[in-house]
Amino acid sequence: MQGKAKRTKSRLVILSGVFGLAYCALVGKLTYYGINEEDITASIPSNPIVASRPDITDRNGELLATDVHTVSMFAEPYRVVDVDEAVEKISGLFPDLNRKALYKKLADRRQKFVWLRRQLTPKQQSEVLTLGIPAIGFRPEVKRFYPDGATAAHVLGYVDIDNHGVAGMEKYLDMQGLSDLASLGMTSESALKPVRLSIDIRVQNVVHDVVLNAITQMKSKDAGAVVLDIHTGEVLAMASAPDFDPNDPQAGGGEGWLNRMSNGTFEMGSVFKTFSMAMALDSGDVKLTDTFDASTPLHYGGFTIHDDNDVPRRVLTVPEIFRYSSNVGTAKMMDTVGMDAQKAYLTKFGLLTRLETELPEVKTPSQPKVWKKINSITISFGHGVATTPLQTAVAGAGLVNGGELIEPTFLPRTAEEAEKTAVRIVKPATSDKIRALFKLNGETGSGVSADVIGFHVGGKTGTANKVIHGVYSHKLSFNSYLAAFPINNPQYVILSFCDEPLTGYKGPSTFATNTAAPMVKDIVSRVAPMLSVKPDFGPMEVANY
Repeated sequence: MQGKAKRTKSRLVILSGVFGLAYCALVGKLTYYGINEEDITASIPSNPIVASRPDITDRNGELLATDVHTVSMFAEPYRVVDVDEAVEKISGLFPDLNRKALYKKLADRRQKFVWLRRQLTPKQQSEVLTLGIPAIGFRPEVKRFYPDGATAAHVLGYVDIDNHGVAGMEKYLDMQGLSDLASLGMTSESALKPVRLSIDIRVQNVVHDVVLNAITQMKSKDAGAVVLDIHTGEVLAMASAPDFDPNDPQAGGGEGWLNRMSNGTFEMGSVFKTFSMAMALDSGDVKLTDTFDASTPLHYGGFTIHDDNDVPRRVLTVPEIFRYSSNVGTAKMMDTVGMDAQKAYLTKFGLLTRLETELPEVKTPSQPKVWKKINSITISFGHGVATTPLQTAVAGAGLVNGGELIEPTFLPRTAEEAEKTAVRIVKPATSDKIRALFKLNGETGSGVSADVIGFHVGGKTGTANKVIHGVYSHKLSFNSYLAAFPINNPQYVILSFCDEPLTGYKGPSTFATNTAAPMVKDIVSRVAPMLSVKPDFGPMEVANY
């Protein structure tokens, strides 16, 4: 009996010890979780005031870019009870999430904070809450929104998931110190002063529409256009296609990201004869009354310089060289000027150096490493130097505004402010002559297809054969039109281009007169009233209006 009592007592002692150990383990575990909870909480990224970006507006105050408030979803893996169930529920709402990567994130209890999905809509947040997963939380953030979508994509650029500027004027703002202020916590949700651009969204809509139409109607590889105020250097509109929607830039990645207006270089073809003519006249070595024999092709070494079939084979006056776009006449004229003067003038025109403007995406022109006689000749009519369409337009503006080169700007600028930094590139008298030649070509030459009743568009077309595998193609070309309007008193310059068109606006001809020039006509006819340009009707125009 006594032994039985001892055994019972021993069992009670052992049982008490087991319970005691279990209790200690439970207390220890709770203590650990308590301590670990503090560590985890401390490790979750703090939630400071969300850094915002300023609104961006056009020159008239129309909203182009703004921040909208949103939330992002995160998880605390240590709190996930059933990883498989959590993955199943979350994947049901977001089927595009990588299930394997999601499982790896939630199963790793060493991770104390992981992002699952950034920038949710209110509806998505509500749906996540109904899942009832305690390990899921939300953090307030801001998302950049562009009301006009792709309309001004290459001007505005876009931001990354953390609201940092990646391209365009968004990147420019960060380069001015906005990102530095954000990293120091010196920006807040309080409204920042809007940034006003020189862009007129009404004009931008027209230009964007015309450029997209050039892709579809003429089956072009790409296209672009810009409208410049020649007295201030302000860019009123600029579009390049293919493009992208800055609200979802990844969807239009690759070809759509390239801004061909400022970050693509092309041989501009006969448009360059404008600059050759300007330097020849400005130098004093050539006069408008001079003549040059264009009756036979020129031979330089193994190269032959010839004219298109529609150029008269005879002695041509200087205006006729421009109006008929004679390669032979231009080459002989440039031979009179000389290669050194040619290179100096092109440098002064800003066509051999990188363009200076706010937009970060600007490509440097290409030119021969060593200039030889044949280079000088071919460059005179647009082959051998590749420039960006934007800087070509800027140089053109300098030739019709009285002879002053004004750096382009995407921010508002007055004529008085522009004058302070303007650089004279040709004499005022030379500018008058270039305007007269533009008018001549607009009335009787290849620019006729760009003229608009009442607004008198003048300019110079360029049809440059493309280099394919090191050889100039006779089928594919880069077409452009450098135009000014109203040509009797120019206020604006427009440069349009379409690359490798397979057909034209009217008929199969793919010359610039049937591709790039009609683009300008479409733009001018629609934007001239917006820009308050008063029409000037002659007697015949009134009858036909």
